[in-house]
Amino acid sequence: MPSPASSAPLKIAHIVPSFYPAHHYGGPIQSVYALCNALARLRCEVRVLTTNANGLDAVLDVDTTRELRMGDGISVRYCARRLRHSVSPELLRLLSDYVRWADIVHLTAVYNFTTFPTLAAARRQSKPVVWSPRGALQRWSGSRRPGLKSVWEMITRGLAPDALVLHVTSEEERRESLRKIPLARTEVIPNGIDLPSTVAHNQGTGALRLLYIGRLDPKKGLENLLDACARLAFPWTLTIAGAGDDAYLRSLADRIRALGLERKAFLTGEVLADAKERVFQNADLCVVPSFTENFAIVVAEALARAVPVIASHGTPWQAVEPHGCGVWIDNSPESLAAAIARLRSGPLREMGARGREWMQRDFSWDTIGARMMAVYTDLYNAGPAAR
Repeated sequence: MPSPASSAPLKIAHIVPSFYPAHHYGGPIQSVYALCNALARLRCEVRVLTTNANGLDAVLDVDTTRELRMGDGISVRYCARRLRHSVSPELLRLLSDYVRWADIVHLTAVYNFTTFPTLAAARRQSKPVVWSPRGALQRWSGSRRPGLKSVWEMITRGLAPDALVLHVTSEEERRESLRKIPLARTEVIPNGIDLPSTVAHNQGTGALRLLYIGRLDPKKGLENLLDACARLAFPWTLTIAGAGDDAYLRSLADRIRALGLERKAFLTGEVLADAKERVFQNADLCVVPSFTENFAIVVAEALARAVPVIASHGTPWQAVEPHGCGVWIDNSPESLAAAIARLRSGPLREMGARGREWMQRDFSWDTIGARMMAVYTDLYNAGPAAR
């Protein structure tokens, strides 16, 4: 087996239920893709085994018959999804070969078709695993099927190989994850951020321009944000950009109408690429009112574009306050409304500039990739005997 200290690159098998460009699944899709690119720049050989899922009712338009090259050092095998989000007999057939090839297996997701067979295959072949739950092990009052999830977690504990590192993106995620997978070694490595080379802000007309951007789901606290906006006594607009289940989108539209906010709050749908840049350019303040998040990549995305942030206590972003680029508050309608009103008269451009400097210093993908590479190397160098 090659050594990381030699000229041979480390071989990393990423096993994920869905992969770029499956944007339906939100921030983790971009994060895993960006991490793979950062690892490739560090001379890792990366192979991704995934499905073509892009939501329950959609699949990616990709070739599912062969492995595809995606930039230097990355190969992706999209397997046809047959049921639910990621049930794929083809992925199951190929899994053992990918695990056998790898020096390190990197598993993403928890309550998913890929989880049990990946842990079992790695244990059977004595391969070390880095496991990224991406917040799945965190709970909130609206979490679905907690009893079934507890059984699922018990099974994963029995299947997990001895050489296992639980990769979490915040101290909050570490604490909650260890309640579900006790005794696991954990490493806190945040997600990175792709910083645009320049930022631009379009001048508004006087109304405070609020932005929510991300996946639309009950755990995101959007009802509280809408209720908060209904309390504001000054001109404002709210752009809600993102995709979600049709039933939930209808419920948000109904709430907007019930609150009489049709001319102020707008559901724009998913925004990508240039459209995403434009919504940031037209925002004065980004609000992230989630009940729970393992990382909340949108906070970093907003700060990277010099847009200050209101982040809820359900996110791990208390550091926005000491860095002077936002506030970290309870996500009740009262707290959100008070924070929006308070920041409205603040130096928003200066706050945004401080946030961008912070992102440049601590959250570049090259920095994050190097930290993940150190975890891989440590696991690898422990050797089969230690494992």
